[in-house]
Amino acid sequence: MTQQGKGAASVRPGLPFVEQSGFEILGEEERAVQQAMHKFAREVMRPAGIAIDKLSADEVIAQGSPYWEFMATAAASGIEFDAASDDVPPQELAKLQAIVVEEFGWGDAGLAVSLAGAAFPNMMAKRAGNQELVELTAGKIGAWVATQPDRGSDGTMLYPAERHALAPQGNKGNLTAKISGGDIVINGQSSAWVSNGPVAQVAILSIVADYGDGYFDSEGHPHGVEVVVPLDLPGVTHGKPLEKLGKRALPQGELFFDDVKVPVRYAVSLGDDYWHGHASTWSTAGVAMGELMTGLARAALEYALEYVHERRQGGALLAEHQMVQSRLGAMARKVETMRALARRAAEYTALSPAKHPYYTGGTKVTCTDLAFEVADEALQLFGGNGLTREYPMEKLFRDARAARIEDGENHLLNMKFGYLNTQLYKGGRVGS
Repeated sequence: MTQQGKGAASVRPGLPFVEQSGFEILGEEERAVQQAMHKFAREVMRPAGIAIDKLSADEVIAQGSPYWEFMATAAASGIEFDAASDDVPPQELAKLQAIVVEEFGWGDAGLAVSLAGAAFPNMMAKRAGNQELVELTAGKIGAWVATQPDRGSDGTMLYPAERHALAPQGNKGNLTAKISGGDIVINGQSSAWVSNGPVAQVAILSIVADYGDGYFDSEGHPHGVEVVVPLDLPGVTHGKPLEKLGKRALPQGELFFDDVKVPVRYAVSLGDDYWHGHASTWSTAGVAMGELMTGLARAALEYALEYVHERRQGGALLAEHQMVQSRLGAMARKVETMRALARRAAEYTALSPAKHPYYTGGTKVTCTDLAFEVADEALQLFGGNGLTREYPMEKLFRDARAARIEDGENHLLNMKFGYLNTQLYKGGRVGS
């Protein structure tokens, strides 16, 4: 121990080491990927998202709009939402993808979801090992059709015992398939909340199906099918784009199907394999939401830090007030919690021999609720300025609010995670 001389300053610890995204240690390749994606998010995604947010839904999808300029730039840049590789171990790949998606969420959450939706049918075709579908979906803007006007978050109900006690059977919904011989015939409409619905060229549908003996099994639970459908087939119609509160950079709208026929070989999961396949699909989709909302929350925290170091109140910078420091500390803790949980969910889903969407759904609830709390507090720190469109917070606030409903309404997903835990206890998986 060094004895300090009389009057000498005491030795104090310096600032801790942090990466671009906070308190973590990245490998050299991970850092390079993060820096490249952050540059794209800062220079391309964020300006595009701000510009698109000011447009009407019709203007967003119009030829030559900033949305199409962004999609063209992303394609030309080789930006991939799902960079699967046989050369990278699954655990490492899960972390790399979490890093990428967080940066996308930092840039613009709506555009991040659009990129994810665009890649989703191709991603599911690869995971099913169906080369014909891989080629059919390659290079096309995709969508996942899972919600309908009368079948929203309840379409993710995996077990018969979950439905309401007064319900004699599950919910069939507005969009169904009939399977006979070698064909799947699809009729009905999706909800207006299908991401990329107005612009998609191909979609993967998760819908109720009749295999010849009705839509329900002996327990009243629906049969189903997951099937890839090219959206240029006869009988497919795109609805109008939806005007909405948040994530306005993400085109959403209805898709209508009138006797649309595809071959059974376009199915990703069907028959007795449907619910297992749907659970896997839903697990994969749910992981990204926690990652990209971590990026949004990080953006909100960074904007708040910048503002409190500029704005003065009571004769001092806001950043010098202890109450403000306490509020910033709470926001930063939530961002770190979100990142840790989102990456744990990504790793679990990549490595588990029996992944489960109710766990993924639980992480989605935590991350999106915390993202909204961070965005709300950041807006509050901006005071009246936070409510104006001259500052960035009202957009982030709206985008964060939308995430608590999309990809499964949070209260319902929380209930499902609770149900899962009761089943784990009954099965002797948890508890003493």
